[in-house]
Amino acid sequence: MLALIMAGGEGRRLNLGEKPLISILDRPMISWVIDAFLAAGYDPVVVTSFHTPMTTNWCRVQGIDFCKTEGAGYIEDMVAAVHMLGEDSPLFISVSDIPCINADIICTIHAAYSSGRKDACSTWIPSDLIKSCRDEMPYREQIQGTEACPAGINILRGDHISEPQEELRILLHESRLALNVNTRSDRENAEFFLKNHP
Repeated sequence: MLALIMAGGEGRRLNLGEKPLISILDRPMISWVIDAFLAAGYDPVVVTSFHTPMTTNWCRVQGIDFCKTEGAGYIEDMVAAVHMLGEDSPLFISVSDIPCINADIICTIHAAYSSGRKDACSTWIPSDLIKSCRDEMPYREQIQGTEACPAGINILRGDHISEPQEELRILLHESRLALNVNTRSDRENAEFFLKNHP
């Protein structure tokens, strides 16, 4: 099963260069996400764009599969990448700025999807777990009676990637997914977490 790691956005808020390559404990942030999917048994493909040429080069040097899109937007690039890859099966779609994700979380999501009998699956976390930029989270919904925000990791069917898909919504009380790196403070929090929870 493929895992598309979305890494084509501009990432302006941090002002530290290309966001996927921002160092987390002396490693590019995206490498933490890639390694989690590899450890879980999935095949990562990084989706880059003209906004992230250094990330494209890093993937090339590291021997990591990548797909270069036009940088038109998250959804547009995701759809374009799936079409370019000719992927018809279900696949993971993940942001590249959740460095604390691990293989156990990924396997939990896939297991829920496999038993859910729906075309797609979205992952949510309680909004009160999010310590940084909480007021900036654009999407909030009630999931299982809890105010929740999307965690940035989903499963979608490739053969219906351009269409709405009926989805299973999973609520995970998982602090690792709450550490989405959008500010320098988020980066410090992620580094502190990973030092203490290797």
